[in-house]
Amino acid sequence: MHALVALDALARLGTVWEAAEELGITRSGVSHRLAMLEGILGFDLATRAGTGVVLTPRGKSYAEQVRRSLILLANAQEERANCDIEGGLRVSSTAGFSSMWLCKHIASFHTAHPNIWLQIVTASELDDVTNSEADLFIAFGDGKWPKHLVKHLYDVAYTPMCSPALLNAQGGLHQPADVLRFPLLMRRWDDWRRWLAISSVEIRNSARHRLFRHDTGSDGGHRRARNYVGRRNDVCGCLASGQLVSPFPATIDSQGATIWCGTGINARVPRHWHLYVGSAHC
Repeated sequence: MHALVALDALARLGTVWEAAEELGITRSGVSHRLAMLEGILGFDLATRAGTGVVLTPRGKSYAEQVRRSLILLANAQEERANCDIEGGLRVSSTAGFSSMWLCKHIASFHTAHPNIWLQIVTASELDDVTNSEADLFIAFGDGKWPKHLVKHLYDVAYTPMCSPALLNAQGGLHQPADVLRFPLLMRRWDDWRRWLAISSVEIRNSARHRLFRHDTGSDGGHRRARNYVGRRNDVCGCLASGQLVSPFPATIDSQGATIWCGTGINARVPRHWHLYVGSAHC
């Protein structure tokens, strides 16, 4: 088992010294465990590359199978445990996801795990997974974080949304070009530019329409929003309740996805909550 864990650490982290640091052993200890595993398997798992060590193609394939097996074992051990999970759990999340989904499910999480102290923090950047004090991350990006375990939650599409009152204000919104008669809320002008382009709306003077707001990720910000382009997934509850409306069907693809990200196999987080978060999209 120690040899399999060493192989998994090398595959995830990429270097022997980082694997040794995570496992709390020496570099030679990692090399010894890999050599022992190679003797059992009968094929090379790693080879020298300059001053470092890299996995062979067959080693990479085997490491992927080992990763899946280790996760299954960790899940089985958790399911057999009869004692309550205790301790602190810090979740770093994007502002929109935390306010519009996570915060609405804290009560049910606390009911299932009353001895866990849950703390939710927001990162300054959507793809920030560098907080060393966080146990897991809900981030928005491409998922290419080689030193982390990642799980794709859902793809994201952007579309204009507004308060119901705006539909009847100043003539309402009947065609895509009507949005230009109102202030446009956004994180990036490019989101509006791309949506207007696919809706065949000409922009004569983009500067007069810009109104940057960085607080629309909050629950109150979404409900008070006059006219903004945002992620349907983050506000599905407000759309279902009628607090927000989406006046036009056209959407634009984002350049990333919402992704669960952890730094360890179990990360002290109940596995079923990983799946619970994974079902968050509308």
